Amino acid sequence: MGKIRDAERTRRKILTAAKQEFFEKGFSGARIESIAKRARINKQLIYHYFKGKEELINATVADFAASVPTENLTMPADPVDIAEFRFKVNKEYLMEFLKFTAWEAIESIPNSSNGEESRKKVLQSYVEDMKSKQQMGLVPKDLDPALLTLMMSSLTIYPLLYEKVTKMITGLDPNESEFQKKWEHFLHLISERIFSK
Repeated sequence: MGKIRDAERTRRKILTAAKQEFFEKGFSGARIESIAKRARINKQLIYHYFKGKEELINATVADFAASVPTENLTMPADPVDIAEFRFKVNKEYLMEFLKFTAWEAIESIPNSSNGEESRKKVLQSYVEDMKSKQQMGLVPKDLDPALLTLMMSSLTIYPLLYEKVTKMITGLDPNESEFQKKWEHFLHLISERIFSK
């Protein structure tokens, strides 16, 4: 029993260190040596648990996705509240991960080396939620649920991830409460217009 607990503890240390390394430096910039150093273990031990960097990033993203509380992934019943809700969740819980997604946008990453399956499940659940709301008559029939989901993602991620652009356009720092309150209000107004009956 002790060996199993030690193995679980070691695997957890590796995943915690890998998350820090990948989310700070992206896939290409992350180094197995640095992950081992962060975890305070021998580099060879990482290869005992994971075949390589690609398997490790997939396990890291899957572990991160599993750690996000389900209430942060469950969309509000009223579609008017979705954008504001997602903005708050992104701001409060997902900033590290969002920075990783910016790295992957500029890096050349091997196929299926970014936790794609874990992420796709979450994103497709948003699309399915929008389809369900459309069937209930809460979302206009002429709007594509997948494109609505993409729009919501853009509106709730971009201002946080591209701080300098947000400040250049609005004159406000997206990390300050003044901007966040204004943006949440704006998201609510836009959503009311899209989803009004």
